Amino acid sequence: MTTITATDPNKEPKRIVIVGGVAGGMGAAARARRLDEQAEIIVLEQGDYVSFANCGLPYHLSGEIADRDELLLQTPESLAASLNLVVRTGHRVSGIDRAAQKVTIQAGRDTYALPYDALVLSPGALPVRPPIEGLDHAAVHTLRTVPDVDALRERIDDLLAARGQTQPRPSAVVIGAGFIGLEAVEALTARGLQVHLVELADHVLPPLDAELAPLLADELAAHGVDLRLGVSAHAVRRDAAPSATLGGSGSVTVTLSDGATLAADLVIVNVGVKPASALAVGAGLELGPTGAIWVDRDQHTSDPHIWAVGDAVEVTQAITGARIPVPLAGPANRQGRRAADSICGRRTTPQAPVLGTAIVRVFDLTAATTGANQATLRRAGIAHEVVHIHPGHHAGYFPGSEQVHLVASFAPDGTLLGAQGVGRAGVDKRIDILATAIRAGMSADDLAELELAYSPPYGSAKDPVNMLGFVAQNVLDATMPQWQAQDLDNARKTTLVLDVRSRSEYAKGHVGDALNIPHLEIRRRLDEVTTLAGGRTVSVYCASGVRSYLATRVLLSEGFDARNLSGGWLTLRAVHPNL
Repeated sequence: MTTITATDPNKEPKRIVIVGGVAGGMGAAARARRLDEQAEIIVLEQGDYVSFANCGLPYHLSGEIADRDELLLQTPESLAASLNLVVRTGHRVSGIDRAAQKVTIQAGRDTYALPYDALVLSPGALPVRPPIEGLDHAAVHTLRTVPDVDALRERIDDLLAARGQTQPRPSAVVIGAGFIGLEAVEALTARGLQVHLVELADHVLPPLDAELAPLLADELAAHGVDLRLGVSAHAVRRDAAPSATLGGSGSVTVTLSDGATLAADLVIVNVGVKPASALAVGAGLELGPTGAIWVDRDQHTSDPHIWAVGDAVEVTQAITGARIPVPLAGPANRQGRRAADSICGRRTTPQAPVLGTAIVRVFDLTAATTGANQATLRRAGIAHEVVHIHPGHHAGYFPGSEQVHLVASFAPDGTLLGAQGVGRAGVDKRIDILATAIRAGMSADDLAELELAYSPPYGSAKDPVNMLGFVAQNVLDATMPQWQAQDLDNARKTTLVLDVRSRSEYAKGHVGDALNIPHLEIRRRLDEVTTLAGGRTVSVYCASGVRSYLATRVLLSEGFDARNLSGGWLTLRAVHPNL
């Protein structure tokens, strides 16, 4: 624990200058004040808002957070009163003189220099500007700042006010189906707009494993969202035909890479961010391979008098060891605290490798991820086994149980490497547990033995987290050899595919050449399996992987080379929607 001691009133006060507010910068400023009452702490923010809830912007856009002032966490006046901070908004730092330990500041038409003893850089990130013709059109917006959401709300209010009762709903195109893009889609739909969502990747929320993404796509479609996957936007052009909503004022046509066109009254572009490292570049500070600011585990840059925090710095990814920026509020807040501890000479909690734990609501679904997904593990060449389960979020016999779709990756020694979940309830709880497990270096054995709170309204005696551990144990020790949905073509060519669901389930859809033997009939129909397998491997599946596990164990005990489909038909249909 850090020990707080009184500062020496006779010592010359230290001047700490912080460039940029919000999570990282304001976290550093507040912590520094709590540690050093005599320090002169000056926060320089180029915008008008030094402390606002940027993660809440989409929910103000939707109207769920009705009062705009709820987003404004602190003002220069409140920070001066509560923490004795000097906060200067509208002040842009244009340069750093490292030798003289001064920053150059532009405030309106004035330019001045400000000396520092310690300098904290928290410049944040800049939106990626994709190569799309017409991005400067007035109908094109981003969603990152308070002025952004103000402009969007004004535009939407105007569109809705101008719409006649017989006219179609205003339309919007959202480019980018990442976290912010999905939140924007939900917000625009809540306001009554017809929304088109354009994503270059082959599935929504690209950080999510592909087999979970169709659940989100179905939810979007169920709420009337027009989803365009695997295409990019090429141009935004003023609409030659007058808009039915505003008589042609401000309407545009978005042309996609496949030649399709979408009429829109507004466009939101959110295709990612990049580190705002220009100030560091100008000062000659060391950068990482991604262009983010290099920092050590105490947030020091390559200059001993300069620290950096937030979206502009690089961190170590916990699983792969890659040095990358991770633009999330949680790490930024902790980095600000750590930088202040370092500046004030306190014991720090060094920066731990970052998991990138994140969550998003998509209408009535929740999607969350932590650690490394399968694509990241493959790119890094990290051996892993993947398990899929679809349990209820609480006891199935208690009313209201909802399926939680979980995917987890384990190293050959059982160490948990990453996990993801989608569902209508209970996802946040499980991903938080699994993020903690990854941080603690837990294995499948550890997950199986976790003692978690249980009562029928809240969970099960065998919680979904325990179930992940059980299934992974079975896979890793060969109790349950498995095959993956991506292996379907090879399984059909080289093995006997065995469907152990009921006949009614089979009739509703199945792998074309699969043999159907309900799992309760397996023991008395082994001769049939022997004849049809002809010495080949038997690839078994059911709806979710549970009944097929039981059938696989029977077959293995009878000498068959059998394996169970991870995640069952639910996962198979997600990977192969045309089955």
